[in-house]
Amino acid sequence: MSLRGRLLIGVISLVVLGLLLSDVATYVLFQDSLTGRIDSQLTARTTVDAAFNVIQRDCRPGPGSAGGFPTNTVTELLNRDGSVALACRVGGFGSAQSTAAPVLPQTLRTAGPDQPVSPFTVPGTADVHQYRVTDWAENSFGGQTIVFAIPMDDVSANLAQLLRLELFISIGVVVGTAFLAWLIIHVGLRPLQRMGATAGEIAAGDYSRRVEPATPRTEIGRLGIALNAMLSQIEAAFAQSKASEQRLRRFIADASHELRTPLTSIRGYSEMLRRGAAESPTDADLARRRIEEESVRMSTLVDDMLLIARLDQGRPLEAKPVNLQVIARDAAADARVVAPLREITLEAPDNIVVSGDDTRLRQVVGNLVRNALVHTPAATPVEIAVTSQNGTARLSVTDHGPGLPAGDRERIFEPFYRADASRSRDSGGAGLGLSIVSAVVAAHGGRVQVKETSGGGATFEVQLPLGSATKAS
Repeated sequence: MSLRGRLLIGVISLVVLGLLLSDVATYVLFQDSLTGRIDSQLTARTTVDAAFNVIQRDCRPGPGSAGGFPTNTVTELLNRDGSVALACRVGGFGSAQSTAAPVLPQTLRTAGPDQPVSPFTVPGTADVHQYRVTDWAENSFGGQTIVFAIPMDDVSANLAQLLRLELFISIGVVVGTAFLAWLIIHVGLRPLQRMGATAGEIAAGDYSRRVEPATPRTEIGRLGIALNAMLSQIEAAFAQSKASEQRLRRFIADASHELRTPLTSIRGYSEMLRRGAAESPTDADLARRRIEEESVRMSTLVDDMLLIARLDQGRPLEAKPVNLQVIARDAAADARVVAPLREITLEAPDNIVVSGDDTRLRQVVGNLVRNALVHTPAATPVEIAVTSQNGTARLSVTDHGPGLPAGDRERIFEPFYRADASRSRDSGGAGLGLSIVSAVVAAHGGRVQVKETSGGGATFEVQLPLGSATKAS
């Protein structure tokens, strides 16, 4: 059953239960009120006097003897054996023309001379269905019992009319409540219907959709806020997953392409040797040298890819105190050997110690310096600097070459990405150097960024947490 149906049934059930309890309570209270009025009349002293006067006059009405009593009121004088000695059954109390009479029990209770007992209900005869009866012993008649009975037909008629009114009113209230409840529930659940429709669109693949309402003022609105927050996270997770899948596919395609190139060369030179290059010592030396070079290149490429994979899996690196000043000084010396005509400056006045893997950090600095040497004109200077600020070690490599477009800066650290797609692999490498830099720095809890150098060029800056030794100093 739907939520709307359950709510509607619940509301109607509560209303019906409330009306039933109210009607029963009203009926019982009204019945007690009417019966109490008759009981008060039966036990009043004026009733005792009126009954005595009527019986003393042999049922002839006297002054005021029938006043205030309903039609078919009966008074009887009983013998000591319980038989009726005299009965006054009249249309008006005190005359003897009515055949209606109470059906008395065989034994009557007594409360003492001239003291009416507590009234009780008995059946009636003729056209009277019930009587309310009291009796007492009358001293004036030698202790004989006088019975006084008032018909309850008016009480029954009033109660029947009350039941009809309660039935009609209850039906009207239930119908009105059902209509109002249906209307209120329909309006109240409309936001949930819109949420359901939006959820269907999201399930169909439109992750940009958001549910409404989303407001903290209502329960459904707060649910909308929570759902929208969840949808934003799901959308971000799907986007991240899709981007990761695309990067993985591109990585596999690029890796396959990079590996196919040296394998093709090795296969070609091997075929040359097999077909007779051995007869020419020059060709044989060339083939062997190229096979060895391509094998080394392929081995380096595989090692780089394995390093990136291990770092992406979160495998821990060695954590020992490493002096970035020493690494930067060695990198500058190596660069001067590789490019003796280029101006290479080092600014590292202090010992900057971090906790990390010495080999991998040397690889980071070496890749950045090599990147600057390869992709900038030979006459442009390269600057290496090591500083610390606010608990962070900063190592930067600055060049003054053509720089990087803004679009390339966002993807420069992706595997196999080349800012210049036209450059050869022999001069530019496989495109894994900066990816290794990013992965190693991230594994050390730091970050690397590239920005434009003032006056032209690119500046790569690595930020790493300082070691405890540097912080203490």
